[in-house]
Amino acid sequence: MIERLTLAALQRLDPEFAHGLALKALRTPFAPLPGPVTSDRLRTRVVGLELPNPIGLAAGFDKNATSVAPLMRAGFGFIEVGAATPRPQPGNPKPRLFRLTEDRAAINRFGFNNDGMEAIAARLAARPSGISVGLNLGANKDSVDRAADFAAVLAHVGPHVDFATVNVSSPNTEKLRDLQGTVALRALLEGVMETRVSLPRRIPVFLKIAPDLMDAEIADIAGVAQSAGLDAIIATNTTLAREGLRSRLREEAGGLSGAPLFERSTRVLARLSMETAGKMPLIGVGGVSTGAEVFAKIRAGASAVQLYTAMVFGGLSVARRVAEELDLLLAESGFDKVADAVGTGRDEWL
Repeated sequence: MIERLTLAALQRLDPEFAHGLALKALRTPFAPLPGPVTSDRLRTRVVGLELPNPIGLAAGFDKNATSVAPLMRAGFGFIEVGAATPRPQPGNPKPRLFRLTEDRAAINRFGFNNDGMEAIAARLAARPSGISVGLNLGANKDSVDRAADFAAVLAHVGPHVDFATVNVSSPNTEKLRDLQGTVALRALLEGVMETRVSLPRRIPVFLKIAPDLMDAEIADIAGVAQSAGLDAIIATNTTLAREGLRSRLREEAGGLSGAPLFERSTRVLARLSMETAGKMPLIGVGGVSTGAEVFAKIRAGASAVQLYTAMVFGGLSVARRVAEELDLLLAESGFDKVADAVGTGRDEWL
């Protein structure tokens, strides 16, 4: 009841202002923090990370790692903060976040607004132990060498996180998605993987890709990721597509997230699973708000699933609810563990 009333109040406010209030509320004693939800079925291992459940918080919710400790107790199996860039930057002009209530979606054009890698590294260094925490790596908008930016952030913040994600798929930094091209991506990943060798401990490195890719482009990215030695691919970031939206805000520039992204992102996920023959772990993200949708992404090829926009409409309790629903679905379907279900429904999306 309290959460429903709080959500109703927040949805009357400017979306970005409401988001800031939600992060502050997490740091109060009144936030509902049940701790990680887990069971024998939900516990899973992905690229060496022991997860109490496969439900993760996607990057973008806690860009500056200001609320890591409470988020670690919010029911997720892992969380990702950022994106972080070498230097602080304000991002794009406001307004830059739009709530599409009729579509259960959001459009953002933040543009990697963040406090910079030094401030974010200091906060992550002070975080408590618990579930796995990763960092989304970004590049400064005015950088003359964006590929070098990714390596620089990894070098600086890598010692304080459990995994890192190379984000070349945000639509809100001009020409960033150009780095998904085969030649540029191969060069960028070479620098990132060389940097990983210099870290005090080896951490998994992921690649986050866009949903607006042709099958041939997905195949090329899968090949580059495998040859570079990446540990996993996250599919997908937000989309530039606007088909089927009802909201009057549908033409706002930026990346669309939420319910309308589910099918598009899941098809990319399944295609990646096919291209990698199920041998590279995949993280599904895009349009997830129920245990059934998480289960669908797992069956399409995901070893774990992230969410974010669902909390705009369902509150912080979404993580716990979705994990509990997934546990029941796994049991009803006869799966003893998450890994047993991965990829079992992939062909339905191809």
